Amino acid sequence: MISSNSRGAVVATASALLVTMAGTTVPTPLYSIYAGRLGFTGLTVTLLFAVYAIGVVAALTAFGRLSDEIGRKPVLLAALACAGASAVLFLLPQSLPMLFAARIVSGLGAGLMSGAATAAIVDLFPAERRAVGGALAVGVNTGGLAAGTLFAGIVADLSSAPLVVPFAVHLGVCVLAFCAVWRFAPAPAVAGPLRIRPRKLRVPSSIRGAFVRAVLAGGSAFAVAGVLTAVSALFLVQHIGMSSHALAGFVVCLVFAGMAVGQIAARRFAPRRAMAVGCGGLAVGAVILGVALGAVSLTALILAAVVSGVSGGLCVNAGLATTVEVVEPARRGEVSSSYFAGLYLMLAVPAIGVGALSTGVGLRTSGLVFACVVALVSAAIGLVEAVGVKRSSSVFEAVG
Repeated sequence: MISSNSRGAVVATASALLVTMAGTTVPTPLYSIYAGRLGFTGLTVTLLFAVYAIGVVAALTAFGRLSDEIGRKPVLLAALACAGASAVLFLLPQSLPMLFAARIVSGLGAGLMSGAATAAIVDLFPAERRAVGGALAVGVNTGGLAAGTLFAGIVADLSSAPLVVPFAVHLGVCVLAFCAVWRFAPAPAVAGPLRIRPRKLRVPSSIRGAFVRAVLAGGSAFAVAGVLTAVSALFLVQHIGMSSHALAGFVVCLVFAGMAVGQIAARRFAPRRAMAVGCGGLAVGAVILGVALGAVSLTALILAAVVSGVSGGLCVNAGLATTVEVVEPARRGEVSSSYFAGLYLMLAVPAIGVGALSTGVGLRTSGLVFACVVALVSAAIGLVEAVGVKRSSSVFEAVG
């Protein structure tokens, strides 16, 4: 059990993580509105999405060890400040440069928050329940991503100011979360010197193999989520003929909500088995996504979102269990940041690729190419993990 003080800190930290990550997906169902008002293309939409991920990676690279050095609390507060600043930028008069600036600042906040909040939540749980802390952190992370896009989609359909109300609400909850972290999150016992400098993303040699597999598996899940986040609204409008912003938000919400469910399911398996099952599910989800694009099927698109989300949750959680949770506390922030940097790189690059390819061959064809690549990568990683599980079982039987 954790103490009452620790419970308050866990709630405050988890709330900050939820609010920050929700803000990153608030623009998702609104892209079709921006495209209509500002006249940009599908490639522009994917670039808007990708610069967010680049902001995340930049923050993780420059500040990956910052919470290990100066404590978790100052980094959490800085992340919430970035999230609030992003909301303010979205509320200013609309222009493409302003949207890019808002997305970059949002990415910086998410990058600061992802590594520091995950490490902070794991720190607050006793050693025997550290796995619960890891599951909570990743579940809240993906739950926030799901909540932001669904909320914004519903507001966009109901409100006369769809590009104002979602960001105004998000700014308000950022202020509340900032106050909660200020009040409840523990201050560092001894704050180290502030060192802001780019760093190589490093992981201990003892977990490097597991780290690479974890990033490839979880990154495949993030790649699917990234592409659906970037282009689902345009696909629904251009190819299925449905302009509901709530529907666009719902499709993306299913992916991230599925990931949250996958976090819970992952704890029923050993990490390598969870990753093998998750990768197999991702391959199936990619095939269903291909069917959705080829047949222009809303039903298949929704099914692909659910299958990919749950499977991705298994992979991300298993990756966390085999990396962040097994290192000493002094390295936990760095490894957590390195892990999420890898995931967000794999979230950004495919989205850019799909957007660029779509200018020549169209959105559906570029999506089909992407689905094939994800299916192959996921199947390969799943096979490696399945072989590892089988070998482990054979050794266990031989010893027994």
